[in-house]
Amino acid sequence: MATSSTANAQRGWELAARAGYAVSGVLHILIGVLALRVAFGSPAQQADQSGALGTIAATPFGATVLWFSVLAFVALGTWQAAKAIAGVSPSGAGSGGGAGERAKAAGRAIVYAGLALTALSFARGGGSSSSAQTADMTAKLMGAPGGRLLVAALGIAILAVGVYHVYKGWKKKFLEDLHRLPSGSAGPVVRRLGVIGYVAKGVALAIVGVLFITAAAQADPSKATGLDGALHTLRDQPAGVVMLVIVALGFIAFGAYSFVRARYGRI
Repeated sequence: MATSSTANAQRGWELAARAGYAVSGVLHILIGVLALRVAFGSPAQQADQSGALGTIAATPFGATVLWFSVLAFVALGTWQAAKAIAGVSPSGAGSGGGAGERAKAAGRAIVYAGLALTALSFARGGGSSSSAQTADMTAKLMGAPGGRLLVAALGIAILAVGVYHVYKGWKKKFLEDLHRLPSGSAGPVVRRLGVIGYVAKGVALAIVGVLFITAAAQADPSKATGLDGALHTLRDQPAGVVMLVIVALGFIAFGAYSFVRARYGRI
């Protein structure tokens, strides 16, 4: 009986964690839509996680969806934390991970914990600009000893993550995550969604990293404005509207791919 209860609890945890990927998909689609609005004349539109969560909060049953999002992100974050500690998935699926895999799981745990806290803030009726929060965090880091080096290191790390996303998309490495699909059975639609989504998200993250590095170089925390600032910066470049539209559509593609990963992916 105890074994059955444990198995049921673990299965429930896994389903909740997979729901976290689905919620992430919704947020990426909304970010893509918000980015399209920025591209077509809404410069004040906040195209990031806060903007997406704020959009959800403004809808009927928005609070319910936000509380569900909190639970899903907590489940996915704790799953990744357990994976980082144990080196294997709590379900026992997959092979043991080395230091690199554990580090990735730890990084994902931090990301989803942050998303859970942000969603919680909106669910409780609060919420604030991610850009402002990022700039405030950067200012606090710069106020610490060696703060500019810390901000620069953070920028380099985010830039590296962006480059990895581009590589993962271009080389179709994301297909390795879909372990519940029979080998080679991912159709052309899934492949295209993954390629376009990962490359577009990687470009956006790379710009975020460059903005952090710029903030460190110029000792100006206001330069570090997160994803929203990165997308606005992209729009202001030559041919920026076209590039932003492409990236926005990429975010929508990544969101659609996230639903596939929620069903068939490794967590």
